[in-house]
Amino acid sequence: MTPTTLVIGELHQGHLVGSTLEALGAASAVGATLEEVTVLLMGSGAKAAVPELAQHGARRIQLAEDSRLDSAPVAASAVVAATTAQTVGASMVLVGGTTFGHDLAGRLAARWNAAVATGVTEVRRGSGGIEVRRPIFGGRATETLRLEGDRAILALRPHSFTVPDGPAGEAKVDPAPAPEIPPALLVPRRTGVEAVTQGAGPSLGDAAIVVSGGRGVRAPENFHLIDELAASLGAAVGASRAVTDAGWRPASMQVGQTGRTVSPQLYIAVGISGAIQHLIGMISSRCIVAINSDPSAPIFRVADYGIVGDLFQIAPALTNEVKRARGA
Repeated sequence: MTPTTLVIGELHQGHLVGSTLEALGAASAVGATLEEVTVLLMGSGAKAAVPELAQHGARRIQLAEDSRLDSAPVAASAVVAATTAQTVGASMVLVGGTTFGHDLAGRLAARWNAAVATGVTEVRRGSGGIEVRRPIFGGRATETLRLEGDRAILALRPHSFTVPDGPAGEAKVDPAPAPEIPPALLVPRRTGVEAVTQGAGPSLGDAAIVVSGGRGVRAPENFHLIDELAASLGAAVGASRAVTDAGWRPASMQVGQTGRTVSPQLYIAVGISGAIQHLIGMISSRCIVAINSDPSAPIFRVADYGIVGDLFQIAPALTNEVKRARGA
C-alpha cells in the first residue's frame, strides 16, 4: 500500500485556492489512490470547502475549525499540520506553491523533521525516496532532487499538475487533532488584508493565461490593446518592468525577477524585448508566444511561437480572431 499523503488545503475568502486541487492531482501522479490521500483544512471556514474537495475526488478530510488560525501567523498552522501528519501516518505532505505554502513548508519541515523541496514540477517515488524535478536559474535548467528518508514536504509550482476531475463522491470528514499551540505563536494577529491593484481579469499568480505588455506599447493610452486581448482570452494582464517603472501600470502587475513569477499554460508577451530580468519571471510558462517588431529580440529565443510585426496591427487582429472563434 502506498504510504499516506497529506494535502494541506488553503482557503481564500472562504474558497479553495486552485493550488490545493492541483496538489490532489500531484498525489495521483505519485500513485496514491483516493483512499490514501488525506486533506487538512484549517480555519473557521474549513467546512464550507468540503463539497468542492469531494467533487474533485477527495475521500478523507480532516477539519481544524479553529478561528484563531484565520489571523494567526503560519507558524501556528504548522503546529496543527505537523500533528495531523504524525496522526495520519503521512510520509509525504503536499502544499501549493503560494506564499502561504512556501512559508508553511519550511516551518513544517523543521517541526516535523522532514526533507523539503519547493517549486516542484514533477514528482515520483523511487527506491531511495521521493524524487522531484524543478526549474532553477530562472528556468534555464532543471534539477532532479532525491529526498531521502521517510518524510518529505513538497511545495508545488503553480499549474504544473492537473486538477483531478473526480469521480465525485462522499467524503469522510473527521476533526483534525487539536494540539496545544504555544501562546507566543498566537500573539501576532493579522488585522486586515489590502488587495493589490490588478487588471479586470483573473489573479496574475493563478491565471492559466497571461498577456503582458512592454515598452513596445509606446504609451499608457495604448495599453488598452493588451487589456482587450487579455479580456478576449479570459487572461490576466501583466507588464514588464519598463512599463511599471514608467507608471503606466502598478508595480503589482510586473512580471520578472523583481516582480511576480508566473507559470501559466499560455504566456503572450506583446512588445517585450525579453531582458533576462523579465525572462526569469515567466520562463517556466508551458507555452510562450512573443509579438515583437524586432526579429533579433531575445524574447524569440525562449518563445515557442513568434510573430514578427507591428503589435498595433497584430494585437487587435488577434483579439478579433479570438472573439470570432469564441462566438463573441
